[in-house]
Amino acid sequence: MGHKILLVDDEPDILDLLTFLVVRVDMVALPAREPAGALALFEAERPDLGIIDLGLGVWSGLDLVRDLRARNDMPIIVLTARNSDDDKVRCLESGADDYVAKPFSDRELVARIRAHLRRISPIYHDPADQAILRAGPLLMNVAQHRAEKAGRSLDLTATEFRLLHYLMNRASTVVPTGAILKEVWGHDDAAAREVLRVMVYRLRRKLEEDPTSPQLIHTVPGVGVMLRSEVA
Repeated sequence: MGHKILLVDDEPDILDLLTFLVVRVDMVALPAREPAGALALFEAERPDLGIIDLGLGVWSGLDLVRDLRARNDMPIIVLTARNSDDDKVRCLESGADDYVAKPFSDRELVARIRAHLRRISPIYHDPADQAILRAGPLLMNVAQHRAEKAGRSLDLTATEFRLLHYLMNRASTVVPTGAILKEVWGHDDAAAREVLRVMVYRLRRKLEEDPTSPQLIHTVPGVGVMLRSEVA
């Protein structure tokens, strides 16, 4: 049986299209038109990935993203017809891992789905990767998908874990933005760069004592991101 994909959109035509695209690539579609049905499907089927429309009529897509994120760390892709940066940032800060603007390309959406699923696969990691990574107060057990800071367990989503893993493997080095995007998200475009910016912000809130004055994760504008292995 293929991966299970939760699909949530209040427009029947869009929901039918999403279902068709998912089934066509041998995945299992779990369609819902409103949050209550989506949450019921989630509890019954435990999907591998969610695609959530940000505009759900009288319901809030953001609230659904927050609710799903509180229950599980599966990748969540948001579909949005809202073009403002504030709306996109809000959906990412609510727990989404990626977003695709409407109207979307069928091929692009399927590629995004596959990229996220590939990166949460147990066989994705390079066998040469170290089983245990350390960088300053951070420790990561790759096989157990567990990370901690100074002995305190970190509650990371699948995408946050991948990003931290990539940075810890290259600690004390400024990692180019494009390299991070291609490795962690599988694509490098303007939208992905906004996603990375917010994801770094999310990681800082979980890792830093004071996210406004980061000691661990540093960004070099126009270049990339560095995780410090030594913290004063």
